Amino acid sequence: MTRPGTAPERTRAIRRMFSAIAPTYDLLNRLLSFGVDRSWRRQLVAQLPETPLRVLDLACGTGDVSLAAARARPGARVFGADFAMPMLRGAVPKIARAGLDGRVLLQNASAEDLPYRDGAFDAVTIAFGIRNVVRRDRALAEMLRVLCPGGTALILDFSIPPNPVVARLYGLYFSRVLPFLGGVVSGDFDAYRYLPRSVEGFPSRAAFARSMEEVGFGEVSYRDLTLGVATLYRGVRPHGQAPGITPGA
Repeated sequence: MTRPGTAPERTRAIRRMFSAIAPTYDLLNRLLSFGVDRSWRRQLVAQLPETPLRVLDLACGTGDVSLAAARARPGARVFGADFAMPMLRGAVPKIARAGLDGRVLLQNASAEDLPYRDGAFDAVTIAFGIRNVVRRDRALAEMLRVLCPGGTALILDFSIPPNPVVARLYGLYFSRVLPFLGGVVSGDFDAYRYLPRSVEGFPSRAAFARSMEEVGFGEVSYRDLTLGVATLYRGVRPHGQAPGITPGA
């Protein structure tokens, strides 16, 4: 996939790419992660507050995290948002099959410009999506804005493993095997060549945690999953923080 120069052009290109691979997205997630992606999402959902709550699941794709959150927290209402309509269409039958039509609601929206009021949610999640957001600081600021004081943000994404041997094997798989298999199954080789480049270009764990702190999150922490192949970040909107936080440019 080419990388156009301006932020809107890059966003449109990424939206087109995810729209194109939506029909095979679930299959390839299971295949290319050897099914471990389910465990990663379960660990994210396990960090949600226990009380009945309103959850915003950004870059929800075909609804895996949204559904997992609704199942794990029976009192919760979950709002799944994604900027690619074909992904949301893929979520609709999954929600219906789970009998969760009234509790999982879908919205076509960008993480950089959320159509929700300040303090609307008790938790915000985004799994394997923040890496694809062009104006990442703006999205983080929007996540903070829509959280209520004391609300939790949970961010899951790929990382480079810290162990050099594991990193080497992971790099070979990510740069050689994954693009080939993903391209064969989806018919879009560019999309799966983009994936390893996007992981390589993502900030280090400490740098991303600092980005969360810089937009106003408190109690920021992170932990590696599966030898550091993925990392789960957590941040809290501090009590007493003024509403109407202005997103970064």
